[in-house]
Amino acid sequence: MDPKVTAYFAAGIGMAFAAFGTAISIGWLSSKAMEGMARQPEAAGNIRTGMILAIAFVEAISLYALVVSLILATK
Repeated sequence: MDPKVTAYFAAGIGMAFAAFGTAISIGWLSSKAMEGMARQPEAAGNIRTGMILAIAFVEAISLYALVVSLILATK
């Protein structure tokens, strides 16, 4: 198999897994944050801040995967 085709395939599969993992993680984080806010409305501000920070970290992992996939695709 051509190495270029393999690199494109690896980049596509890697990004697909990263996007799937990011979507699942953000959905789970949001779900748990909403549940926590419903149980303790007085702590909603702190829960929301923590949720946004955690979502930013998850998105950063997805961006790292995008960079690696682009490097693979351009080799």
